[in-house]
Order: sequence, then structure tokens, then C-alpha cells
Amino acid sequence: MFDCLGSTSSVTIVRRMNDQRKIVSVSNGSNCETLTSGGDENMVDNIKEAGGWFAEHCPIWPGQAHYIKVEKVLFEGKSKYQRMMVFLSSGYGKVFVLDGALQLTEKDECSYQEMMTHLPLCSIPAPNKVLLIGGGDGGILREISRHNSVHHIDICEIDTVLIDVYKEFFPDIAIGYDDPRVTLNVQDGPEHELLDSPFFKLAAKALRPGGVMCIQAESLWYQPFDIKQLISSFRHIFKGSISYAWTIVPTYPSGVIGFLLCSTEGPYVDFKVPVNPIDPDQISGVAKQPLKFYNSEVHSAAFCLPTFAKKTMDLNV
Repeated sequence: MFDCLGSTSSVTIVRRMNDQRKIVSVSNGSNCETLTSGGDENMVDNIKEAGGWFAEHCPIWPGQAHYIKVEKVLFEGKSKYQRMMVFLSSGYGKVFVLDGALQLTEKDECSYQEMMTHLPLCSIPAPNKVLLIGGGDGGILREISRHNSVHHIDICEIDTVLIDVYKEFFPDIAIGYDDPRVTLNVQDGPEHELLDSPFFKLAAKALRPGGVMCIQAESLWYQPFDIKQLISSFRHIFKGSISYAWTIVPTYPSGVIGFLLCSTEGPYVDFKVPVNPIDPDQISGVAKQPLKFYNSEVHSAAFCLPTFAKKTMDLNV
């Protein structure tokens, strides 16, 4: 399971910690004839009852649901591991849903993909080897490709069907796979109970001195795990610096999503200072467009936390 952690990297990015989100209802109005059956529990069974809306509800964000207007369902099916759906929305372009949980939209994927990539890669000089756990859509690969100093990129993704669906319906995102520096490892990266597994100790061992890891750390407003305890644990495991950053993602519950960044013992890493800046107006790598969200100013600002979050995370210890 952890074979992809076997070599020394300068950056490790863990795309998703866990996901307890589930679907409430989804509809595409009169376009249900475009669907491909996904099995016994079809995600579009409630099409007409939902009145043309996709709704997402999750027990870790109680008392709320997020609705997106559906114009047309483009694909619905399943692989050996999970169920998938792609639909065209009124306000966010094409949307990808995995096991009932919204994964990305064409409109706001840039804020998540760009920040999760460039916050760690721009924080150290000349990153040369990157490991990505998850991220099967290819968007983070697209963003890593903008860094000329990187000579090798490993990605661990268990579901090749998911990759194929992204390539068909989101080619400008999945274009990351076109980078010749990318090696796809078809295997499960982290265990499902990631926080209780040896994964992070292995990740720290696989990083070079002064190497960095970035993981998704949910929202400032709703945290399904004890972030303060996780930070304390990471201090002992990675033995370098540690910081929490956040960005705006309109379609993510609460509208914001966080990242926890840590470095191994070695050259000191000040995550707030982009020592390896990237030109936001330049088109590089396999990307077809310049950056839409990230720049050096946004990088530094992402680490500015509201007072309640500073107290909760105890980052000054």
C-alpha cells in the first residue's frame, strides 16, 4: 500500500484526508435519457422529485446542504471502487461527483488545485521530485508541471476508471497526465483510517531534509478531526516547521478549505514566504492557461488566520 513512499521526495501532497459527504438528491430535469446506469443505487433516482437540483449533505457539516442547479447529466456509472457522476450545472460549468460527494467544478477548481500545489512547491527552492497521493482528476499534476525544476512526479491513484472519466469530460484538468515527468502508480496511497495509520511516519521518512508535505485539512468552521492534536503529532513526526493555510472554494461546504503544511528536519521552511515564486501570467508546463487564482500575495495571505482559529490550532507553541 505504501510502495509509492519508497523514494526520497522534496514534496508530498495528500489530496484528501477523508470524506464522509453523501448525496441527498439530484436531478437533471428532462435530460435523464442521457444517463448511463450506475448499478443498483443510481445517484439520479430522485431526478424528478428534486426539481432539477443537486443537493449535498454531510453529517460533519450539520444543519446545512448545498444546492447546485443541474442542466444536464452527462455521465453516471461506477467502477470497482466507487460511483461517479458528471453533470452540467447552470453556474459552475461541468461538475464531478464521487460517491455522492461533489469533487470539483470547472469554475472554482483553480482555487483548490493551484493553492494545494503552489503553497508547498513555492515554499522551498528548486523542488525536484513530487509525490501526489490521490488527485486522480489531474489538476494538481497540471499545476506541478508549471515548475521547471521538478524532474519527476509520482501519483498514486487506485481507480483508472475515474481517471478515464476525467480525461473524457474534463480534458483541461486531466491534461496533467500529459506531462512526461508523470508516473502513474495504480495503487491505494493512504489507508482509510489515515490518522491512525503509519502513513505520516513513512511520509516523513520519504522526504528529503527540509522537504515538505501538504495535506487537505478541511474547513476553519467545521473540522471532523482534532486539528490541534494532529498539529502536535506532526511536530514530533516531521520535526520541522508547520503552518495552516486556507483558501476560498465556493462549492465546498462553508465556502473555505484548509491545508496543513509541514517540513522535515533540515533547512528551515517559512511557508509564509514564497522563496520560489511563480509568474501568474506565464503559461508553462502542460497547462493551457496562466494561473487563475494563485499569486505570491495570495500565498502569504493564506496563512493569516482569524483569532478563533489561532487559538484552536495553537500554532504558536
